[in-house]
Amino acid sequence: MDTSLVGMERYVSPINPASYPTLAVLLLLIGTFFVAWFFAYELTANKFSRAFRKELLLSGTSAVFLGVGSFFLLLWVGIYV
Repeated sequence: MDTSLVGMERYVSPINPASYPTLAVLLLLIGTFFVAWFFAYELTANKFSRAFRKELLLSGTSAVFLGVGSFFLLLWVGIYV
């Protein structure tokens, strides 16, 4: 088994680092849209017309988009996690 640096291949990221800013902004905007929709839904619906499934879907979708967007934001500014 060759453990020298010469025998190793260089790691190439599956996502081009030049696309980090675009991905970060786009995903954070989509996540913010779903958060705004969730807040508007919570404020306009009374307790009898609310649907738990819709609340869970909106909050989960916004959490995923904001989480992945935050990840690309960290990569964009140079914090490699």
